[in-house]
Amino acid sequence: MAELNVSRKNIQGLLSLNDPTTKGKIFVIPEYQRPYRWEVDTCDVLWNDLKNFFEEHKDDDREYFLGSIVTCDDTDEQNRINIIDGQQRITSFLLLLRAFYYKLEDQLVDNPSDEEVEGLMKSIEPCIWKINPMTKKVSNKKETHIKTLVATDDDKIDFDLILEKGQPRDKSASYYSRNYSYFLSCCDEYAKTHLNGWKEFCLFILERCIILPIECSDLDSALTIFGTLNNRGLPLADSDIFKAELYKTQPSKQTFADKWKELEATISGAGFNLNDLFRYYTFIDRAKRGDTSKEIGLRSYYSGKGNKYPIFKTQSFFDDLCDLGTFWTSIYTNDGGFCEEEAAKYIQCLLAYPNEYWKYPISVFYHRNKTLSSEDFKKAFTPYLKKLMSFMLVRFIESPMVNAVKQYVFNFCVDTWRNGEIDCAGYQIPNDFKTRINAFSSSRITKSLLLLNAYLFDDKQTLIIGKSEIEHIFPQSWQDTNYNGWEKSDAETHLNMLGNKIIFEKRLNIQAGNNYFGKKKDRYKESKILEVQSLSKLSQNDWLKDDIERRNIRIIERLYDFFMSSLPVDSNEDITLLFELKVGEEIFQLYQIVDNDTGGVFYRLNKHIYDMNYADIFNKKMIDESDVYSDLFMALQSIDKKAFISGNLNLTDDKFQNDILNYIRS
Repeated sequence: MAELNVSRKNIQGLLSLNDPTTKGKIFVIPEYQRPYRWEVDTCDVLWNDLKNFFEEHKDDDREYFLGSIVTCDDTDEQNRINIIDGQQRITSFLLLLRAFYYKLEDQLVDNPSDEEVEGLMKSIEPCIWKINPMTKKVSNKKETHIKTLVATDDDKIDFDLILEKGQPRDKSASYYSRNYSYFLSCCDEYAKTHLNGWKEFCLFILERCIILPIECSDLDSALTIFGTLNNRGLPLADSDIFKAELYKTQPSKQTFADKWKELEATISGAGFNLNDLFRYYTFIDRAKRGDTSKEIGLRSYYSGKGNKYPIFKTQSFFDDLCDLGTFWTSIYTNDGGFCEEEAAKYIQCLLAYPNEYWKYPISVFYHRNKTLSSEDFKKAFTPYLKKLMSFMLVRFIESPMVNAVKQYVFNFCVDTWRNGEIDCAGYQIPNDFKTRINAFSSSRITKSLLLLNAYLFDDKQTLIIGKSEIEHIFPQSWQDTNYNGWEKSDAETHLNMLGNKIIFEKRLNIQAGNNYFGKKKDRYKESKILEVQSLSKLSQNDWLKDDIERRNIRIIERLYDFFMSSLPVDSNEDITLLFELKVGEEIFQLYQIVDNDTGGVFYRLNKHIYDMNYADIFNKKMIDESDVYSDLFMALQSIDKKAFISGNLNLTDDKFQNDILNYIRS
């Protein structure tokens, strides 16, 4: 059985490393640990907890308990003590003591005869630096009691510089620099208000702050304890546990440490974390096994039954995880590595979706197809995204709850692994979908819908770059003055219609504010979003109820047509788009409709305005009632021949090509 030694030490005794078992050694934060990540808020909690406890108990002997840490001797380097659990607290206390020391140095300059200041400095010194055994002084402040192997090179420079000189680098934004600067400001403030008490406070931290070091004889025992203990200041993330477990399985510990550090650097700032990455991978593993059952927690999933963490022992697992991290970083940062522009637009819409379930089948799609050439991958990815996005949006409008998509997504993952695509055969767009979206009140997917609408408005719309947000054309904040005859109650019923909302650059939206429409148009003109630009070209200076209603209808039609092109419709009719024709500001769509009950065939011609560039058109009725024709020739006759000749005719069914061409020639 592995030996454990549990002792009781104060901060001074722990950090000075001067007892028989630790003398001459240094603390090391090993490669498999997580980097130092305490936020200033966490340091603030620590400082105030310590200060309040001290002020309440400075006249008694009560001690402040800090919890436990887990360490083990390094078998390769005899002078090293590896910190397995507790490095966040130990690092923070070193920064805190260095801040105290810096303040004491200032005070000693002002009053060289202050023996209390000098004594406190001598008490702090062995906690941070090696002490010359002959002189009992610090010979070299570069020789500290701690070494981190997990920090980035820049962060390590910051940490070492703080401990050596007591000053962070200019403009450094590392956690070390931010927290040390915070502790410095706390020391300054407390010293000003508690001239003598602040020195007693320093002594209290050194002597009456108690910690329980659990010293393990071997790494496996230490990692086991690490995986079961909760860290007081910063709870262990699942990925921290996994890192330690993976470390134990690796033939080359250093190679693993380097690759893990590279993985962390890859996803840093990309919009997701290591826990997310491990979760995405669970659905790859589930898809391979055909598992569509209910989700379980990450730790439960990976730990397995009996054979602990079996998937971690798979040779390719960690490499696959790193590949997945690269993929999602590319997706989040939109570097073009895996997406053509159309796909990037769909991703942007999905990133505004209210949950992450769409990411799971995409992870499976990537893993299944990652060996394809870049061109082939992108070619396959775009229609896959279109179908997935259509389903996620339509289903949410139908039932705006997470549970409404869960099981579908679990099935999609398996479909994707087996067939390379999602199977929506068991799902249909509700036949009252237009009514549902018109009455849809949830704001949770409004941004997704408006982004999609912006791209559908004009196929020349490029990817919307930078921060954007939802703009209310008619302002949310009611102005004190009468707004062109509107009553407040009228405005409120139309305020949150899709027809009153538009995607708009954040910078310009701030400038537009709650101005009336005529004033906002000056900002709309500067937009890179074509639909917003079109609003600026309108001659009117007011945005009224009729305007909102007309635009609302157009948006619903536009979205419905898009969704219908990807998903089956709940109907007793088979509807086929025969052709679509765009001419100027008008769009014509001819559908063939087969009634499955009677076998009858008829044609429907949809005609509506899709471009708002013309003010005279805008003031007309935007969408005509659909005209139904039992005869193709009658449908064709309703369309001006010039429209055929000048327009961009897109035939989707060769069967009707001759009829159309003959009509044009006639």
